Amino acid sequence: MKDRGEGPAFTMSAGKISATGADAWVAPVYEGEKRLSGDAAEIDRACGGLIGERLAAGDFKGTFREICVLYPRGGLKCRCVLAAGMGKKTEFRPETVRAVSAAAAQKARALNLRTLAFPIDAGSTPLNPPELAEAVVEGVALGLYRFAAYRTLDTEEAPSPAQVILAVGKGRSRPVVEQAVQRAQIVSGAVRLARDLVSTPPGDMTPSALARVSADLAAARPSLSIEVLDADRMREIGMNALLGVGCGSHEPPKFIILTYRGGETDASPIVLVGKGVTFDSGGLSLKSQENMEGMKDDMAGGAVVLGAMAAAADLSLPLNLVGLVPAVENLPGGGAYKPGDVLKSLSGRTIEVMNTDAEGRLLLADTLNYANRYAPQAVIDVATLTGACVVALGPELIGLFGNDDALKARLRAAAEATGEAVWELPLWRDYDEMIKSDIADFKNTGGREGGAITAALFLSKFVGPHPWAHLDIAGPVWAKKDRPTIPKGASGVGVRLLVRMLRDWTTATP
Repeated sequence: MKDRGEGPAFTMSAGKISATGADAWVAPVYEGEKRLSGDAAEIDRACGGLIGERLAAGDFKGTFREICVLYPRGGLKCRCVLAAGMGKKTEFRPETVRAVSAAAAQKARALNLRTLAFPIDAGSTPLNPPELAEAVVEGVALGLYRFAAYRTLDTEEAPSPAQVILAVGKGRSRPVVEQAVQRAQIVSGAVRLARDLVSTPPGDMTPSALARVSADLAAARPSLSIEVLDADRMREIGMNALLGVGCGSHEPPKFIILTYRGGETDASPIVLVGKGVTFDSGGLSLKSQENMEGMKDDMAGGAVVLGAMAAAADLSLPLNLVGLVPAVENLPGGGAYKPGDVLKSLSGRTIEVMNTDAEGRLLLADTLNYANRYAPQAVIDVATLTGACVVALGPELIGLFGNDDALKARLRAAAEATGEAVWELPLWRDYDEMIKSDIADFKNTGGREGGAITAALFLSKFVGPHPWAHLDIAGPVWAKKDRPTIPKGASGVGVRLLVRMLRDWTTATP
């Protein structure tokens, strides 16, 4: 698979709205506004007061993501105006712009409009021009995503807009806005890459295929280097927990190591760890037939790490990073590990296997211990780890655990900025008893009660003396229905969160 970041071309335009040509202009309108202001007022004047008429008639109210298509009587060089409901001004947040921009772009696609123009005016929202431009670009690029690599029928869908024009007034902010647009395109491309990887059928997205994608990412970026450990090398160094998970499959496991050096030579890296189970049948503790086809998304943590590493390199972030992705298939077979087995992990600690479907924590145990070799300043793992987290937090929230308040604060700040929401759950030490084994050091599951917490507690036993956070993305990894910037399917959630945290690492004080 290629490193894919397809989407419309984004261009800048300076000058009056009435002088800029496009198939459609987007006019942001707040719910309950008695009088239009800013860009919406200028567009309304240019199209003969059509927006005001619709508001007065009550057939357009400006509710969140409501799109009203208007055909101007002159004054604008466009086929139509998309009056875009922003919702109530008191409820505005950065995610509002992303969601509304996505809705406008999707409507433009349905109308077969090829060029779409957005006004970038600091007066239209509380955001400054660079922040507004960045949110618009992310909303459009992510909202227009489609995974169609395997379709041979019904391929005549309306094409997405080929060009998006950002109308920015003349001034010193323009170069800064251009930088924000470029940054948003890089990050959106990384999210789309993660979505592609998760969406790819498991027969094609094997551990070896994931390693090849990683090699392609590194080959395209001089600041990225890669090493891939095979099963023999993993066995030699003692990664027996990881190897145990993969021994039921004919597909060989791979341990992917991506290194990015953008900081000082002697600066300790931040290590990103992503669970890479390219298909999870549950092993001998076989999952039920229902929804097993969805288990191709069990490598989403690995896809997130690959996307974040690629984006960090493209953005030239002033940090040193290491991305670790343990990639395996968890299948039943003659050589599969069994309930009752005891595995000796890389750390030397032993693990009694109670359930072969609690496999993610086994490969993460070895990977988190391997991360200690880098003397990291922080480690963050991303994993579709537990159904219990979905039960606790639902389909949109990421579960956050960690041993360091400052690191968790950084992730919460990044979540607030990106709209990729996190909710902290406790590392409740009283539950340690639930993962103690009678015959080994630990057992790999503490049962159903508090399952997300006991899984995180298990991981914590293999973390070194450094700040660590665990992100359980099992809930939001796959959208079962369309969401504003996430069409039904793989979400790529976690990429923007990590990249924003890394962007702010050297400037923000947690």
